[in-house]
Amino acid sequence: MTDPVRVRHLDFHYQDGSPVLRDLSLTVPAGSLFGLLGPNGAGKTTLLMLITGLLPVQTGAVEVLGVPIRGHHPAVLSRIALVPQEYAFYPQLTALENLRFFVRLCPGNGTEAERIDEAVRLTGLQNHLHRQARHFSGGLKRRLNLAIGLLNRPQLLILDEPTVGIDPQSRHFILEAIRELNRQGMAILYTSHYMEEVEQICDTVAILDHGEILLQGPLQSLLKEQRRLRIRLREPLPAAAGARLRAWGLEVDGSVIAGQIPPHVTLPAVLEALREAGVEPDALEYGRQTLESLFFQLTHTELREV
Repeated sequence: MTDPVRVRHLDFHYQDGSPVLRDLSLTVPAGSLFGLLGPNGAGKTTLLMLITGLLPVQTGAVEVLGVPIRGHHPAVLSRIALVPQEYAFYPQLTALENLRFFVRLCPGNGTEAERIDEAVRLTGLQNHLHRQARHFSGGLKRRLNLAIGLLNRPQLLILDEPTVGIDPQSRHFILEAIRELNRQGMAILYTSHYMEEVEQICDTVAILDHGEILLQGPLQSLLKEQRRLRIRLREPLPAAAGARLRAWGLEVDGSVIAGQIPPHVTLPAVLEALREAGVEPDALEYGRQTLESLFFQLTHTELREV
């Protein structure tokens, strides 16, 4: 099967020459639920706009569903959908009126009525079709946004922060709908600042920062491989022992040691170094880390405002 998205050595600059993406390569595997993560300003939105043809490729190559993208390509755009973070419907129209309007703009398999019924069922809008969208809660607005994105029965669905600002029940419903779409064979490219969501539903991830891919691959393998150590000591570590641990790539801050143990060093070796320094651990954590801890370890920052 063809990978839905293949990006190779992509560079992109603003008109003033400021770099946004730097030699970026990324593959969204066929059938995957792919999480794209990064702080604000990392380049995620620019990358999505290049993949969907909303920005022209400057340097490098972008293939979507096996077709090279150079600007808008009707044969590809009719088979993908982008659900933006902003609400993309007419608030003065009812949900059904919005769906009837947008389905006529979206070529797709099946009749217009069939495609509307399918999108309504997947997003649970059956009881809200005749209400004006402006009166919807945040969760219903997100579901209507998603329903519109499903009208062309896309092979690739791109979701940009689809659960931002909604209640836990609506978030759970939308995540279950996304899972179901993926189980049906739809490839999904999912961006979010909610790490627990990505860890919950995605099978593959990429972490982007300053226009570069820092890490990508199967999520569970990455979390297993990136084992992180954290030790809290009963007293501060002596300087000589601290220098030794720092040489192993560990971070030492007073009585706290944290980081990823390099392949040539074992956990018993770290504990032996502490014993030789005459200090004892008060608490120790080691093993599979969370996606959030891996994210902050790689980006060295909290999520940014831009």
